[in-house]
Amino acid sequence: MSTPPTTEDGHYFVIDGRRWRATDPSIPEERRAELVAILMAWRREVRRTKGTDDERASRAGVQATKVALGERGTPPWWEQSDAERRARWESDVPAPKSDRSP
Repeated sequence: MSTPPTTEDGHYFVIDGRRWRATDPSIPEERRAELVAILMAWRREVRRTKGTDDERASRAGVQATKVALGERGTPPWWEQSDAERRARWESDVPAPKSDRSP
């Protein structure tokens, strides 16, 4: 899979002419991989809970993970101090209960 083009400042990547906020490049690779795995689990949970009372909680899990990655939230990662960025990606972002090992 090829990497999508980014804006010159690296803050966004572009797909089909639409800008999407890029993941904070300062996140250590191990933590980034962990957060991406949690994000994928939450996305599976959204699909599983679609149309149920649990869908809102599943979507909140996606939101929390994307904020930790710097892809959402205010201010954007490039406007945060190093300490704020570190606190964001180090925050506890649990995986969905259905995806956790017993």
